[in-house]
Amino acid sequence: MADHPLDTTVTDHLLSTTRAVRKRLDLERPVEREVLLECLRLAVQSPTGSNSQNWHWVVVTDAEKRARLKELYDGMARPYLESQAEAAADPQTRRVYQSAVYLLDILDQVPVHVIPCVEGRLENPEPFAAASFYGSILPAVWSFMLAARSRGLGSVWTTLHLANEAESAELLGIPDGMTQVALIPVAYYTGDDFKPAARPPVEGITYWDTWGAT
Repeated sequence: MADHPLDTTVTDHLLSTTRAVRKRLDLERPVEREVLLECLRLAVQSPTGSNSQNWHWVVVTDAEKRARLKELYDGMARPYLESQAEAAADPQTRRVYQSAVYLLDILDQVPVHVIPCVEGRLENPEPFAAASFYGSILPAVWSFMLAARSRGLGSVWTTLHLANEAESAELLGIPDGMTQVALIPVAYYTGDDFKPAARPPVEGITYWDTWGAT
């Protein structure tokens, strides 16, 4: 039997129950700065392309700035999310869009918005360039979200404010040459623990040596 240096009961539970949290967010309880810094310290342990370590984080707690970010988010998000909620045939997908509309309604009340940024601008849309560019920030963001989950914090990956990225950069003083990749609302979550989501069996979407060979 192979040795397992970590308790996989704990790690598997963390990995299988880190959900997109939109409704069960505690809007009254502040999130301590040191807790956020602990999560970010873990996040920047993630790998970056060519060891560039070119991530940056804007943590927004100011109420007026959060309200303005909601406005920037709303301009793109509401018509899209509401139409998708109405059109969704699958009940689970419909609930996701409905919860996204709920998040939009209360976004300014979520105590922390974390905006991960990466140095540079992606001018070349080729797959190699895109994979390398975003591959230097996305692992860190997911590590941040896992660390937050382990400390009783809920979060969700959102990107719709990027339709107004320039206005967001001006609001937050983000310099030219920096790319915002998401807006992560963060708050302590309420209620009980989370459960694994319904997903298709991996045997049907995993191929061995050749596409389609299961």
